[in-house]
Amino acid sequence: MDTVSELGAWMQKLYMLSTSDHASVVSMNLFVALLCGCIVIGHLLEENRWMNESITALIIGLCTGVVILLISRGKSSHLLVFSEDLFFIYLLPPIIFNAGFQVKKKQFFRNFITIMLFGAVGTLISCAVISTGAVLFFRNLGIGFLDISDYLAIGAIFAATDSVCTLQVLSQDETPLLYSLVFGEGVVNDATSVVLFNAIQSSDMTTIDPTISLHFIGSFLYLFLASTLLGALAGLVSAYIIKKLYFGRHSTDREVAIMILMAYLSYILAELFYLSGILTVFFCGIVMSHYTWHNVTESSRITTKHAFATLSFVAETFIFLYVGMDALDIEKWRFVSDCPGTSVAVSSILLCLVLLGRAAFVFPLSFLTNLTKKSRNEHITFREQVIIWWAGLMRGAVSMALAYNKFSSSGHTQLQPHAIMITSTITVVLFSTVVCGLMTQPLIRLLLPHPKQSSSAASSGPNTPRSVNVPLLGHQQDSEADLGDEHPPTSLQMLLTTPSHTVHRYWRKFDDTFMRPVFGGRGFVPFVPTSPTDERNPHRC
Repeated sequence: MDTVSELGAWMQKLYMLSTSDHASVVSMNLFVALLCGCIVIGHLLEENRWMNESITALIIGLCTGVVILLISRGKSSHLLVFSEDLFFIYLLPPIIFNAGFQVKKKQFFRNFITIMLFGAVGTLISCAVISTGAVLFFRNLGIGFLDISDYLAIGAIFAATDSVCTLQVLSQDETPLLYSLVFGEGVVNDATSVVLFNAIQSSDMTTIDPTISLHFIGSFLYLFLASTLLGALAGLVSAYIIKKLYFGRHSTDREVAIMILMAYLSYILAELFYLSGILTVFFCGIVMSHYTWHNVTESSRITTKHAFATLSFVAETFIFLYVGMDALDIEKWRFVSDCPGTSVAVSSILLCLVLLGRAAFVFPLSFLTNLTKKSRNEHITFREQVIIWWAGLMRGAVSMALAYNKFSSSGHTQLQPHAIMITSTITVVLFSTVVCGLMTQPLIRLLLPHPKQSSSAASSGPNTPRSVNVPLLGHQQDSEADLGDEHPPTSLQMLLTTPSHTVHRYWRKFDDTFMRPVFGGRGFVPFVPTSPTDERNPHRC
């Protein structure tokens, strides 16, 4: 009898498991179909000056959430449960890597100090403004108990910009300066926000000590340097392996696989050593585009270029589609149904604090940056500052992931204050993405009527992963012109008068003399028949 009952229990468990597996298969089928729909609709709206693919995916996600909510009779609005691991481990790496792989390196490194000021110092200022405002206003709203660590975490959550959406609303070709500043800042900002959040989570905030600020500064400097070096090292190792072994003699699949796996390995290693995977994989992409990409065959170059772009595109669409669906999660909204006015007030305050926090560093730091520029042509104009301020207001999946980490357990919320913070985060993400995303392109056209003319000097040639002939830190023509002067100035004079060009020139000397003979790159791959440097190859760089 016991055997029969045990067999029955086992069969019931097996049935429940198979039913659960079938439900997962159905959910994945619907989600993949929605992804296909997003791509098709995004293509049809390609020429629309207001819409972009991220907003399209967000709206489709919202509409799908409404349909599922009606079908399930108010029980659920999403097909998949939000997972921080899914976002940080699988979806974010291809997006950030492709951005580094495709970025115009000349613009990025020319504005490197400004990017670091905006991304690191600016994030700290924004976090401080948002946290202070939350302390001042939230305690009078009666939303429940929040301690000092909660308020600091709120500052870190809403200081995180959405670098993914920036890729959609700004054009690297039309506005290279704005793109490099806003996106470069976004990458550093995301890393800084995550570090701040983790430091707040791991610190005892009941006793505020002056040394905690030094701890934050030290943590960030260590994080930035270690993460950057790890990313550069991973890129150099992949370049050396492909240059020495030259997989393309037998199989282009192997060299493509090595590039993809080494890029992902850099991110996983950074997470393993508690570093910033965002910074690591970004700089790995930059180094790979400068060395590794030139060591592979022509067919592998085309393959990797499109493979990285496709993975990034699908991950971006997946993120915005899910954020739209999860925004209608009925479980979270039930907790705030008793106090809708409080929820609206919290969301409104957070939106105002996001606006104020960004303005608190964009305009002052732009002013300080302009003081260091001797040429007025290199200044960030007030109109450009307004665009930088506006384009960086968008909040996205990083804010969502951090909010879930802080105020929920396994995607579920049991306390009303925590539910209010999660629903307010969803509201801010939706509002900022849709409104700021819709208005960014028209704002650029209004404030910068002819961006293509002003950016023509910064455009690159046909020889980088996106357009392939930009050196890591400057134009070859500039270096040759400098070397050909009859009475060249001294190194100190050049460093004081034109520091960026001087650094570019010495970097190119170092790169050509020491780096390229070891790690390859344009012009230094050893001769192998049918290789990229074969003189008979019409695609030779």
